[in-house]
Amino acid sequence: MLWPMFFLTLAFCGIAVLGVLAVRVGLEVRRFAAAVGDSSERIARAAEELEEAAASCARSAGR
Repeated sequence: MLWPMFFLTLAFCGIAVLGVLAVRVGLEVRRFAAAVGDSSERIARAAEELEEAAASCARSAGR
């Protein structure tokens, strides 16, 4: 009866470790998604500023 209990305990510990790792991966994915969202907003703002600068440059070149 000792060996089945040992293997059951070992299996439970393995599942617990996998659960902890899954939670850590989920948290890292959430943090990565937030970083990607922030970066995309910054890129969109930079594209708008570039478009405004190009329009200003085109107006001044047309004069």
